[in-house]
Amino acid sequence: MLDFESAAQPGRLPATMKAARMHEVGAALVVEDLPTPVPGSMDVVVRVRSCGIVPNLANILKNWPTWFPGLPQPPLPAIFGLDPAGEVAAVGERVHNIRVGDRVYVNPARSCGSCRHCRGGEPIACQFFAFQGYFGFSRHAEQTFLNYAGGGLAEYMMAPAAAIVSLPDAMSFDHAARLGYMGTGYSALKKAKVGPRTTLLVNGISGTLGISCALFGLAMGARRILGTGRDRDLLEAVRALAPHRIEVHSIHDGPVDGWARSLTHNGEGVDAFVDCNGPGASHETFVQGIMALRRGGAAVNIGAIAGPVPIDVHYMMDGNMRLHGSVWFTTAEGQEMADMVESGMVDFSVLKTVAVPLAQVNDAISGIARRHGGFSNFVIHP
Repeated sequence: MLDFESAAQPGRLPATMKAARMHEVGAALVVEDLPTPVPGSMDVVVRVRSCGIVPNLANILKNWPTWFPGLPQPPLPAIFGLDPAGEVAAVGERVHNIRVGDRVYVNPARSCGSCRHCRGGEPIACQFFAFQGYFGFSRHAEQTFLNYAGGGLAEYMMAPAAAIVSLPDAMSFDHAARLGYMGTGYSALKKAKVGPRTTLLVNGISGTLGISCALFGLAMGARRILGTGRDRDLLEAVRALAPHRIEVHSIHDGPVDGWARSLTHNGEGVDAFVDCNGPGASHETFVQGIMALRRGGAAVNIGAIAGPVPIDVHYMMDGNMRLHGSVWFTTAEGQEMADMVESGMVDFSVLKTVAVPLAQVNDAISGIARRHGGFSNFVIHP
């Protein structure tokens, strides 16, 4: 058993750790013994207890260089893993207020920390922005991966102290490993200024991102949440979270905009629209969401719907509407979510966890397609 007090000195960490690495694009991950990372002066090393497996991970590992040849991944062989949670095992000599043994989530978002965007509080706008253990958003991210390459599919990982989110005792590591997708929805709702006056429309509400918008939309006080999707049974499960505030609609039953407007005062439309549908989703449904907005309403896309979408920008101009693209969330927003769980504002117990040991990581990645919509929470226990 690791002695956490002695682990405060980097030299007392175990010499080696188990980690799952990919050696060739698309190849199975190989679990092997590797040197345990040692923190730099402003870093922490986390003993990973749970790492989330995102629904699209198998495609990312197999197809990313073909889909996005200009956007780098960690150099091979690489340790992937986007959403790690666990205990602090060691801290750098200049790290304060984070202690060995603290329960934490590691935000994988990395930026340079020194450009005008980072200094201005917009790290996601940084040219060097990347997801540790996943992929980068420009060629500049190659430098970022030289500093922080290894993700959460390992017993230990190193990250900057600024990426740490403190977890309440009431929040399990398995639930914390879902904060990435939860945070993507939460940040989108903040951009749309969701609050007690808001009628919110969510396309794809029963999916991994959509569930986050439902849970945090309720917590942020949205007076009414309108959710769309395909699977009627899954939609009813979402409605059951708050039957007096959530209404659902299958896209098989007609256009989204007419249905949503029929549930607003004088048919004026919704205050906010968040689209959680993925790259293969119909553009028509997205456009219908735009058309469901009231004058002055806001739309946010977090599902990565692909390709040119036909939007009447004149219509949006005359309606004084906003359209945002939103990716991920800041560490500050991550801490806000953890605090909301601690206070009881948000309840993650609706998530049904499927946990798999690191030795079975390849089976987990290939089997994640068999899930109960966004209610399923797949994690690896390194």
